[in-house]
This record gives sequence, structure tokens and C-alpha cells, in this order.
Amino acid sequence: MKQIILKPGKEESILRHHPWVFSGAISSLPEDLQEGEMVEVISSRRKKLATGHYQIGSIAVRILEFGETSIPENFYSERLFSAYQLRKTLNLIRKDNNCYRLIHGEGDFLPGLVVDIYGDTAVLQAHSPGMHFDRFKIADALVNLPQAHIRNVYYKSDTTLPFKANLGAINDYIIGKYDGCLAIENGLSFNIDWLKGQKTGFFIDQRENRMLLEKFSYGRNVLNMFCYTGGFSVYAMRGGAAKVISVDSSSKAIELTEANVNLNFPSDNRHTAVAEDAFKFLDGIKKDEYDLIILDPPAFAKHRSALKNGLIGYRKLNLKAFEKIRKGGVIFTFSCSQVVTKEMFRLAVFTAASQSGRKVRILHQLTQPADHPVDISHPEGEYLKGLVLYVE
Repeated sequence: MKQIILKPGKEESILRHHPWVFSGAISSLPEDLQEGEMVEVISSRRKKLATGHYQIGSIAVRILEFGETSIPENFYSERLFSAYQLRKTLNLIRKDNNCYRLIHGEGDFLPGLVVDIYGDTAVLQAHSPGMHFDRFKIADALVNLPQAHIRNVYYKSDTTLPFKANLGAINDYIIGKYDGCLAIENGLSFNIDWLKGQKTGFFIDQRENRMLLEKFSYGRNVLNMFCYTGGFSVYAMRGGAAKVISVDSSSKAIELTEANVNLNFPSDNRHTAVAEDAFKFLDGIKKDEYDLIILDPPAFAKHRSALKNGLIGYRKLNLKAFEKIRKGGVIFTFSCSQVVTKEMFRLAVFTAASQSGRKVRILHQLTQPADHPVDISHPEGEYLKGLVLYVE
């Protein structure tokens, strides 16, 4: 196996089990090293520190195994089984809940890999060339995972792989085929479109936050901004909301939302879906029309270069909600931008509250659920931030 040699003193983060090796820490690379290749990471004193996938970019190696241990033949089977056992411990695999995240990258010690489960289908996403090249091994390990009953593996990585790698990834089934999917989350049913939908087809990471919203919904007029598949809307309706308005700029998302609402609450006239830009819609509504607003936008800052504008976007969005919500109303507000820290997001929301002149109290501080675990040595894995706010 080819070796990457580190500069003196650059092994400290690896000894703390941080799973990334940055390009600036590397002293020398083999001339014929190919992207996605498995490599050994060697200290300046020629001691083996770790094994992982090499890739071109600021993150040069994603570590799969620390220490002098080699990668065994059953590596993926063992890691998948360990992840599955955790989900069983979390009681996520039940008759009334058949969708969950099985692999959350670094949080499950498989950097560069995401696997979401919808019934008997696994949707696999590679975020690194190494995982792309290992996709067939991973698919085989998934369908052979004891007790998981996975029959289909769909590969969806055309937008998640580094574009400079030019890997020509095609979304398609590695194993099995599509025969429709009706996922069940906490007793509610959802049509999942992993073929054309965003991410793997559904935002599983908001499951616990949707359950919390349900408890706040009774008798309220609910506005679900950036609704996508209507997850928050469906939970709000089960919670007894008086009225639910779902808004998204995508007409396809509105179709998905309407289908999911009708699936759970057929012919229920409490719900209306609107295809419109979020900021434009908020500008057009009357003050005091809603007393429960959900703000769950797509990432406003996907890269550090967009951080400043992203924070401005979060401030402006929350300001509009503070200005419009009825006295005694509740706002669920989120950021899924990994480069936006909890402190940054809070400051943007707090600034908006101050500018609105409203009295605002924090009721809950939210994050991603337990099937999106954070490796204690990799705090960057905590990407979802949320606040539940009471507005007077």
C-alpha cells in the first residue's frame, strides 16, 4: 500500500482521532498516487498512524482505521453491523418507523459515506472518491446485513462527489429495482422520491424536531416555509393545527407535500400548499395571521466563501418572521449550513429579534437526531442547528 508522509508535528490531530488529514500537513506523496486509492498515513518519524482514502483537495485523506491495524476483508460488514445495532438500540426500527439513517459519515466511522434506509431500500451517497470506488462492496454488505431485510440499493452521488474528480457518477440501482416506496415515520406515511428528490429523498434529520412541533400545533395557524415534502406540515396536522400553509419555491416540492398530506389526511381542508419564493410570500402575508412558523431553509452557506451572505440571509429571514408572527406565537428556526456554527446562527437570530423590537425567549435548542451521530473527535459533524422561540 502506498504511503503519505506527514510533516513534523502534524500527527497530533490523528493521535486525537480526528478523521481528516489536510493537504497542508503532508510532506510527500507517491508520484503515481490515484484519487480514491487506499493509503497509509506515516509520521515524519516513519511510524504508521492510520489508513484511509486519498483525494485531491484540502481534505487529502479520510481516515478509516487508526493505528497500525490493516483494513480487514469484512471491514464494511463490521462497520455496517455496528451502525445497525446502534439504530436498534435507539429503537428506530419498528413497525411504525421504517426509515432512518444507517450511516452518517464520520459519525459512524465511515467518512465520506451516507446511507439512508427507506423500508427495504438503502439509498447510498458517496462524498469521496474512495467510497465511490467501494460502492459495490458496500452494497453487497448492505443486502447481507443480518436482520435489516434490505433488498434494494440505490446509488445517488452525482451531486455529492467532488466535481474535480470527474468520476462520471450515474444515479442508478446497484442491487434491486424501484417498486415504489411508502416510508413510515412515527406512524405517519410519506412518499419518498429518491430518484428525483433532494438528498436521499427525505430529510430524516428533522424527525425528532417534527415530533416536537406536533406538540405545539394544537389550535394554531401554522406556516411551514421551505416545506419540501411537507414533513412538518403533516405532523402539525396530526397535532391538531387549525390551519396549515406549506410554501416552497419548487412546484415539484409542492406536489410532494400535497401527496403526503392527502396520504395521511385525505380530503382535509385545513391544508393549503403554495409554490412561491419564501421571502416574497412572507412580505405578502398579514401581520398576526400565523402563530406557529417553521423556517427550515436549504443551506444558505455551503462554503466558507458564502458565510457572510449566508448569515445575512438567516438574519433577514428570521426578521420577517418576527415582524409577522402573532403575539404569543412560536417560531421553529433552523440552519443546516455546516460552516455556520451554533454561535453564528444564534447571533443572526438574536440580531433579527432585536431589530424587530419583539420580546423573544428560547424554549428549546435543537440539533440532529441520534441516528446522525457526531464523532467526539470530529465536532464538525454537528451541522444542524435549531431554536424554538416564543415571541411576545
